[in-house]
Amino acid sequence: MKINILRNGPFKTAALWIAIMAWMMPALVSCSDKREPAEDAPHPASSDSFTFFDIGRTTKFSEQVRDALEQKLGRDAIERRSILNLEINYQGFLRKYFPQLNDLNQQLNFPPRERIDHNTVKLMYRYAQKQNVPFDYVELIFSGYTQTPIIFKIHFKTDEANTIETLKKKFGTPKTIDWKDNNGQSMYWQKDGDFLIASLVPDQFGKHEHQIVIYYVDNIKQLIETEKKEKEEREQQRVKTGKTAF
Repeated sequence: MKINILRNGPFKTAALWIAIMAWMMPALVSCSDKREPAEDAPHPASSDSFTFFDIGRTTKFSEQVRDALEQKLGRDAIERRSILNLEINYQGFLRKYFPQLNDLNQQLNFPPRERIDHNTVKLMYRYAQKQNVPFDYVELIFSGYTQTPIIFKIHFKTDEANTIETLKKKFGTPKTIDWKDNNGQSMYWQKDGDFLIASLVPDQFGKHEHQIVIYYVDNIKQLIETEKKEKEEREQQRVKTGKTAF
């Protein structure tokens, strides 16, 4: 090889290098195209359900999510493990108008009249108006198992931001419920199994306040199933311990 290069001069040498580079180029390109997948890439909320500040059914609670909410709603109060009551407006409202949600609520709170703490993360915002947000109180509850949303509650006295009209434009004409037993009204939308219910709730003086509630039904069911399995495992462990105690 060296003898041929010396004999044929610089032109042959240049041609040889061009041939070598042409042979190696595909391998070089192949190596340069290999990219590491992005780490901790954000997962957008599912467009098939409802969202609140871009947080939806598939969003997972994290400190990053909490920080983002603080920027929009102000400081929060956080509570881990708490009771979980799906009832809204007045006692018996779900039983009368939303039997599916009432059934889930019964499963979450059985046996009745006992305090049942659930593996949840609850974020509460009481000073959102200081952030120029038109809500008086916001409560967001996530599953402690999957970190996904369970139920969102948003309260405000006057609809100064035309929130209800915004919902109608975004989700279409809602179904309306005129309360027969109380001077109130609810509108609701259902999307891929989840519910968004907007209500005009009368206070003790007859003035109406607004309440918007989002139920993530599949996430609620998953919480119930997980807690049921945990309970069964604890019961089996107690039986096993009892049999081996003596």
